[in-house]
Order: sequence, then C-alpha cells, then structure tokens
Amino acid sequence: MADLSPRSLVTDWVDAFNRRDVTALTALYAEDAVNHQVAEHPVQGREAIESMFRAGFAAAEMVCIVENLFEDGEWAILEWRDPLGLWGCGFFHVVEGRIVFQRGYWDKLSFLRQHGLPIPRD
Repeated sequence: MADLSPRSLVTDWVDAFNRRDVTALTALYAEDAVNHQVAEHPVQGREAIESMFRAGFAAAEMVCIVENLFEDGEWAILEWRDPLGLWGCGFFHVVEGRIVFQRGYWDKLSFLRQHGLPIPRD
C-alpha cells in the first residue's frame, strides 16, 4: 500500500464504509491498531476491528456522509452525519499509510433508537 495522506486514507475509509466492504476497511488499519468509539470499549488489532465492522453492518444500515474533513500532520479529523440525522466525528492517526489509532464520538442512544435496536438496561 502506498503511503496515503491521512486525508486521502480517510476518504478511502469513507468509500469502503459506505460500500460495507469490511475487507477494504480493515486493510486500512495497522495490524495492532486501536479503534475506540467512545460509546464502546476500545477494540485492538486488525482482526478485532474487522469483527467490530462485521457486527455493526449486520446490525444496522450505516452510511457516512462527510461534512468536513481536515488534515493536520499525521491526523485526519472527520465530521460526519448519516441520513437519519445522527452526527459524529472521528479522529484518525495515520502512520506510514495505515490507521494506527481511531477515536469516534457519536450518540449511541440516538443510534440505537434510529435503528430500532435494543437499548441496554444497566
């Protein structure tokens, strides 16, 4: 894989996400990458990230519409929305053309309600 800029890599990430192409998505991550969606526990390793995407796509129709995409050094910052009105943002640390760390912020309760998914009761 050629070293893509963080912005270009996240553009590829969005394209793969919207195609629900788990193989292409996970290929963008380093082998020991961490994906931490703050509404969930951090997921570490490409294999675990692949499982996370497979489960997510099996549970809901997710679409990422780019509102803003910024690059600063090794980081890309993505502000996104979906067709149902959910908004969020993601921070991607990219080293040597791969995502080594990702953190995402979004409203889990709104997501569960929009997709008719069960709301956990603690």
